Amino acid sequence: MDSFGPIAALIFDMDGLVLDTERTYFYAWQQTAQAMGADLPDACLPLLSGRHYQEIEQFLRAHFGESFDLAYFRAQSGVYWRAHVATEGIAIKTGFEDLLAFVRQQQIPYCLATNSRAINVRECLALAGIPEVFSIIITRDDVVQGKPAPDIFLTAAKRLQVPIHECLILEDSATGIAAAKAAGGRAVFIPSSESLDLRAEGCGDYRMKDLTEVLQYLKLSF
Repeated sequence: MDSFGPIAALIFDMDGLVLDTERTYFYAWQQTAQAMGADLPDACLPLLSGRHYQEIEQFLRAHFGESFDLAYFRAQSGVYWRAHVATEGIAIKTGFEDLLAFVRQQQIPYCLATNSRAINVRECLALAGIPEVFSIIITRDDVVQGKPAPDIFLTAAKRLQVPIHECLILEDSATGIAAAKAAGGRAVFIPSSESLDLRAEGCGDYRMKDLTEVLQYLKLSF
């Protein structure tokens, strides 16, 4: 990464990157599909990683047919999801807390930039026990187009008051990586075991196994 010059800020995705939410979403979607007499196989799940819900519904309509009851699916998957996280909670991804401590110590600007709606972001962060960890949060509500369009990351850089090319963007999906590259940021692909998407392989500037590896790099840079 040294060839890119100094890093002035970090931009974190949420689902699958900071929080292990994607596994909880996938569970709820599969349970709902099964209850509706349909099948949403594991092979489909990576294709939904990082997508806004409108895109997910388009996929479901194409997969199950025009007669598939999306309104019922949306409502019932929410029921399954809340029941699941009420007992299981939402886990924080490996390395995040140590990385955050270092970023704060070094006074590196950082923010959260996610395709999720603000109400869902606040709920997930609270369920994970870190409701106040991000003072700057950019969501799908803040932009005209969500990822893979660059809007979310460009808005994040503007809020951070840092040029986008000096931002290190941490993502776990092909959708997020595409948005990061379209924005002109430095994209780091960190696949989660639940959402490994081969479309993102080779598309980011770097691939790392987890946030601990990001921390190791930053310690060499500051």
